[in-house]
Amino acid sequence: MTGTRTGTSARAMTAGALMLGWITLLWVLEGIDTATGQALDTYGITPREPAELLDIVPAAFLHSGWEHVASNTVPLLVLGFIAALGGIRRFAAVVLTVIVVSGLGVWLTAPSHTVTLGASGVVFGLFGYLLVRGFVDRRPLDVVVGVVIAAVYGSLLWGILPTDSGISWQGHLFGLAGGVGAAFAFRRPRRTTRPVPPAFTV
Repeated sequence: MTGTRTGTSARAMTAGALMLGWITLLWVLEGIDTATGQALDTYGITPREPAELLDIVPAAFLHSGWEHVASNTVPLLVLGFIAALGGIRRFAAVVLTVIVVSGLGVWLTAPSHTVTLGASGVVFGLFGYLLVRGFVDRRPLDVVVGVVIAAVYGSLLWGILPTDSGISWQGHLFGLAGGVGAAFAFRRPRRTTRPVPPAFTV
């Protein structure tokens, strides 16, 4: 029992430190961007230009202002922490998948002559991942977690609709799809129980 509690505490501390570090990085980058006259915004994604494919990853860590980064901070911190509790390697694979799928979706479908950046694609991806992870892994506790997340953050789904020309619904939609896909791609292997050999008496 003590060992289990220690392991859970260690995972929680690691997940918390990781997400606090990530959030700090986002705010530091926005500070640099502001101080340099939005010089970092050039690393956002401009659609259908081959060279812009290199900006898919950095675009997920940049924002268009303090209000933008603030709006992503709490959901990213909460959803990221919960997802990271399942293991840092798996979490990293999920996040990378979401960033790539969301970024490629933006690159392919966003309006011409626009620049898209921000962590909201990752937020939507983590939301989708946590929503279906329990069903994919067949873990009742994770199913309950997904239901709670749906109840708390379900309104996020409005963000995949093209209702605001200033918001990248494409990044949201493809981020969500990337998260759901990652839940299947990185599902936990099912445990198989070895059959007990028959006992013979002599």
